[in-house]
Amino acid sequence: MPNALDKFAFEAAQAARVGWFFGQKLLAARWAKPVPVPDELRGRSMPDRQRLLADLWRLIEQDWRNIEAGLYAPPEDSDGGPLLGLRRAIDFFTDMREVEARRHGEPVEALLPEAPRDRYPGYYLRKFHFQTDGYLSEASAERYDYQVEVLFGGAAAPMRRQALVPLREAVLRHPGGAANARLLDIGCGTGAFLREVKRNYPRLAVTGLDLSAPYLSLAGRRLADWSRVELVEGAAEAMPFADAEFDAVTMIYLLHELPPRARRAVVEEIRRVLKPGGTLILVDSLQTGDDHNM
Repeated sequence: MPNALDKFAFEAAQAARVGWFFGQKLLAARWAKPVPVPDELRGRSMPDRQRLLADLWRLIEQDWRNIEAGLYAPPEDSDGGPLLGLRRAIDFFTDMREVEARRHGEPVEALLPEAPRDRYPGYYLRKFHFQTDGYLSEASAERYDYQVEVLFGGAAAPMRRQALVPLREAVLRHPGGAANARLLDIGCGTGAFLREVKRNYPRLAVTGLDLSAPYLSLAGRRLADWSRVELVEGAAEAMPFADAEFDAVTMIYLLHELPPRARRAVVEEIRRVLKPGGTLILVDSLQTGDDHNM
């Protein structure tokens, strides 16, 4: 069982982590030029820095309570060490110059010029968040998780871990436990969540589905230490799986990226591939103009 020293070490590590990523978030916000507020969002209040940090620390406290209760393992010690972190930060701010140029020079729906348009749905060819190469290059895959952590001020990983709580309940309910259950992670990206899953349930059979071959390649490297891992390139609107194939389905940081028509198609596909009585777990972020107290 974790003790007081473990808690102190966890909180110190998380405070340093939040300081690193939230500091870069503030610096990036200072650097970025403002864009016009959409008409439908005018007059709506946005959380200030104090509230964001208070919410973030409540998340960290909940993360520790979950670990202390044995709901999942503590996070891995580091994200590659300080030198790698410094290189990631330099890369992030170097790329931000191009991101800013797109934010102020191209329409939001600008397409990737060399992406094969017969291979992907139209919405997937956008420059999501104006990032370089969208989701369709090795370079994008390598910088994606760092970009997300800066965007979330260090909250992306602990938010993601909250999905392990309902997953544990689903595994405990399943006859035979993890060894006889199957999980599908839709939009698995670089495999960050599936790595957490396999660290906690090494015998659980997991399948990751994503449209990006470069992101799946990185996910494969991250998950190479475990067996019973399948990574499939495909669209969530037309999943290449049998009916009622999975006991649990997770979808993390994906739903807000989908246009309404695609969302409806994905929901119907989830209904098809999830076993009756199975578990669906969604984790996503508030969008501009949202308020978690509403």
